[in-house]
Amino acid sequence: MRNPYRVFQELFPNAPLQVGTVAAVDGDMATVMLPGGGVLQGRGTATAGQQVFIRDGVIEGEAPALAIVAIDV
Repeated sequence: MRNPYRVFQELFPNAPLQVGTVAAVDGDMATVMLPGGGVLQGRGTATAGQQVFIRDGVIEGEAPALAIVAIDV
């Protein structure tokens, strides 16, 4: 028998993993600028100017400092 709550959760997509640059840090909250101009708030350890991975409001770790290429489709 399947758990009804798990079945319900499977209806929603997983949160995407995004890369951004930390603009400001206040305690354990950071303001992250995305390459397309968006801004996110995330919890976690980071320093200003650092590239980070962020998913669902949580900073998951440091991202490599690579060039970002945006392709419009």
